[in-house]
Amino acid sequence: MAVWGAVVLAGGVLAAQAGLRLLAPVPAPPPAAIDRAIPAAPRPAPSPPASYALASPARGVTGTTPLPPLPIAGSAPTTAPARAFSLSGIAPVDRGRALDCLATAVYYEAASESDAGQQAVAQVVLNRVRHPAFPATICGVVYQGSERSVCQFSFACDGAMARAPARGGWARATRNAAAVLNGLVYTPVGLATHYHTFAVTPAWNRTLVMTDAVGAHFFHRWKGFWGTAAAFVQRYRGGEPVPGPHLRSTQAVPEAATTPPAPPPPDMRDRYVTSGAPLAPVAPEQRLPESTILDRWKDSGRPLR
Repeated sequence: MAVWGAVVLAGGVLAAQAGLRLLAPVPAPPPAAIDRAIPAAPRPAPSPPASYALASPARGVTGTTPLPPLPIAGSAPTTAPARAFSLSGIAPVDRGRALDCLATAVYYEAASESDAGQQAVAQVVLNRVRHPAFPATICGVVYQGSERSVCQFSFACDGAMARAPARGGWARATRNAAAVLNGLVYTPVGLATHYHTFAVTPAWNRTLVMTDAVGAHFFHRWKGFWGTAAAFVQRYRGGEPVPGPHLRSTQAVPEAATTPPAPPPPDMRDRYVTSGAPLAPVAPEQRLPESTILDRWKDSGRPLR
């Protein structure tokens, strides 16, 4: 048994040595052979022209466009709060008209919005009152363009005002309008002078700077100087017009009719044509009344001889 174990051990050593010879490293080929075996990488394509930004993108890839120049300095704040509005020194009649017009705009533009959404709409109206591009009264801003059927606020032209407001909705719109008129500032919209709902995309959308999104509305201000606080210099002095859409400029006011004098009937006789005309004054004749004294008494009163 000892001899047989020695034979097995010797065979294992010989098999191990053969396995090590199989795992020995293969000598590396020369570099030239490697260059011939691996194909050369393709050269990079030349850079596309500047018009690539406007070209149609590949399927599944969005297009792009060059960024416009910054309208203001990059360090400038994107939203600056408006100044608080004040009705101090304004006549009571103007206060009442201002509240009526602002509440009307809030109701028909944002009746279904939250209090914040209604205050944001009211803030836009007051921002316009202070901007020289708009009328200097609240009613003038709300009904601007109604005389030409190109209203700034659609409800003033599309017949929405024919629908009477709900009592509860009107009370809430009036409360939010009064709060903004009395100094409340809805700061998130900043100096926004425009807004639109998410359902429409107006033509001016990309020419302005968005300041905030409140409820269903997106709010925007002008770029550059006209969107900064320095541009809002128009002062509010009252003088509110009568609330309601303006009279259309195409509606001419009828002139008062004048009735000419009726001519005399053609069959009137000549003797009566001048009837009714005043007669020329006639000098009275110097005729004394006849005496009623009897002859026997004619000489009475004469002195006796």
